[in-house]
Amino acid sequence: MPEVKLTAEVRTEFGKGAARRIRRADKVPAVLYGHGTDPIHISLPGHETLLALRTANALLSIDVNGTSQLALPKQVQRDPLKHTIEHVDLVLVRSGEKVTVEVAILIQGEAGPETLVVVDRNSVSIEAEATHIPTEITVSIEGLAAGTQILASDLLLPEGSTLDIDPDALIVNITGAQSEAALEAELAAAEAEAGIEPTIAEGDEVTDTDESATSEDDEQS
Repeated sequence: MPEVKLTAEVRTEFGKGAARRIRRADKVPAVLYGHGTDPIHISLPGHETLLALRTANALLSIDVNGTSQLALPKQVQRDPLKHTIEHVDLVLVRSGEKVTVEVAILIQGEAGPETLVVVDRNSVSIEAEATHIPTEITVSIEGLAAGTQILASDLLLPEGSTLDIDPDALIVNITGAQSEAALEAELAAAEAEAGIEPTIAEGDEVTDTDESATSEDDEQS
């Protein structure tokens, strides 16, 4: 993953009022910490930071007073309505250092006919070098038959990366799709159990047993 360079300014004012002033200036309040150093409170350029953090686990090169340091986003607070960034926690990393991150699962291809694809996990936790974190892990389901399961141990991880979850964790499950007749039978059984009268389709013949019995009695008399 390429580095995204951002130039930061050191903050000297704190609190909600100061944070609002920073946002009004199209900047993002942030804190940079890690490796046993004291936290550095900074502000980042708003638009550039928003673009950079569209990528999960973005590797950032933060320039503070002429000194660049590598960092990963640890926590990003967003406005739930405007979707703007309210605050960012950044953790310092070094080249070659191993970090644990969540990486998205990308499903590619189409499973075999009459199958249903159930994705059990949309992401997976891995340990990877801070400067070589994959943006996603691709899982191909092309032509897979019903009954196939893809486990965490089946994932193709980048060189130098290892799983940080149970290798037997289920990622994707390929099952047999129900036929239309089976679905209708299941629905009918559920309706019968709930006491719902079946719907009469247009054109179906309706036989009124009470009216037929009355007509027979009239003819006999």
